[in-house]
Amino acid sequence: MLQQVRGAHRYIGSSSSNAKRAVQHLDPAEVPPKLLFVTSEMTDFVKVGGLGDVSSALPRALRQTNDIRILIPGYRQVTGGREIALVAELAPFAGLPACSLGRIDMADGLVIYVLVCPDLFDREGTPYADKNGSDWVDNDVRFARLSFAAAEIASGVPDLGWKPDLLHLNDWPASLAPAYLSWRGLDVPTVLTVHNLAYQGLFPRERLPVLGVPDSSFQMEGVEFHGNLSFLKSGLYYASHVTTVSQTYAREITTPEFGCGLEGLLQTRARQHALTGILNGVDESWDASRDPVLPASFTSTNLKGRSINAAQAREAFGLGVSRGPLFAIISRLVHQKGIDLAIRAAEDFVQKGGQLAVTGQGDPSLENAMLDLAKRNPGKVGVKIGFNEAEARCLFAGSDFLLMPSRFEPCGLSQMYAQRYGSLPVAYRTGGLADTIEDGETGFLYSEMNLSALMNAVSRALGAFASRSMLLRMRRKAMSRPHNWLHSSRRYNHVYEVLLGVR
Repeated sequence: MLQQVRGAHRYIGSSSSNAKRAVQHLDPAEVPPKLLFVTSEMTDFVKVGGLGDVSSALPRALRQTNDIRILIPGYRQVTGGREIALVAELAPFAGLPACSLGRIDMADGLVIYVLVCPDLFDREGTPYADKNGSDWVDNDVRFARLSFAAAEIASGVPDLGWKPDLLHLNDWPASLAPAYLSWRGLDVPTVLTVHNLAYQGLFPRERLPVLGVPDSSFQMEGVEFHGNLSFLKSGLYYASHVTTVSQTYAREITTPEFGCGLEGLLQTRARQHALTGILNGVDESWDASRDPVLPASFTSTNLKGRSINAAQAREAFGLGVSRGPLFAIISRLVHQKGIDLAIRAAEDFVQKGGQLAVTGQGDPSLENAMLDLAKRNPGKVGVKIGFNEAEARCLFAGSDFLLMPSRFEPCGLSQMYAQRYGSLPVAYRTGGLADTIEDGETGFLYSEMNLSALMNAVSRALGAFASRSMLLRMRRKAMSRPHNWLHSSRRYNHVYEVLLGVR
């Protein structure tokens, strides 16, 4: 339900007292920085990938030292069935329509600003595509409207009574915001976090007038990328600081192999000391000792409950009773994730007594290839196209190994979820996988992207499974590895403080 409230804040819930508690440890003379976190997805409402998890967890970690609020489009999943106070109106700009700003106060006091524009966002499908998986044809207008709204809020919207000191923007859907600020002559610090450089938001040059992008910016030192307008490049160029989601990925994207054609610009940002890798964390719900959806809880010192989860996972995926190792794939089924190599590796290890459970969706050809693998190996390979959170958690908690042969992985969360639950990842040494997996200690890494190298890593995993003492030691070390958001939030705070002149 949308409720119009003009010229004042409308608190729905206990946000005021919660916000005070969140910063009560600060010196009374200090005023916490005001941050607007702009995202196209958030697990509380709608999730497509890891960005949704980060957008839910990181702002909550940052609330300890900042007055942080979130801006998200008013998708059907956000507005449906919720009471939303409309607190401001935003005028049209170029070909971008007028819209309203709504406000949701979460139970924990986190403030969400909702960009309410039903013509753009109230649709059946994902944030980016229709129910058939085809990108919305007006995605440029939809996310330019999000970026411009962020810039407007940073400029000051009187009815809000709140103006951010800094914008924290995420991925290409929010990447035009620093450019809009620059074109309006506004000096507001901006941080752009790149979660995956491969998704850039490319649109034809002819769309510039519709989006309010000046012709003068359509050049190499601006928004132009191989004859198109690149949302992501505009953010990389105009943002005060660029972060990405692991230290290794921050180095990788300055190379031709991983730079997606933007490595030159990223090398420049690195030389300017304006590119930083900050590893993601995982939220506190990933705790095997108190996860309510698991059939049985367990700890690193008492792993008995894992066998109950393993039995439940095998039953759920139609696998036979087995004393052999259970491998899991919990992933988008796309080329980036190395699913083609995983299928070929599985053909081998299931003949050696292993089993494979797969959950995910993505490229129809890879989905069908996985289903064919299961048909050829009944009782040994189980595949579920789609995603169920409870089943995925049970699979993390019951599998012995997580197969994750991603060709590139900016950060990756699945390997950290697996480690938390005692499943050892088998992964290519890239991006966040290299930063979170200690080879032979908390998982298995391989350094060449080919089947032979993957199979060698799988063989080492099978060897560890045969040595119960080694398997137990590795599981315990993996479960004890710190993956919380505390360290990450401290590093983000350092970036903010530098940009705001605090240090």
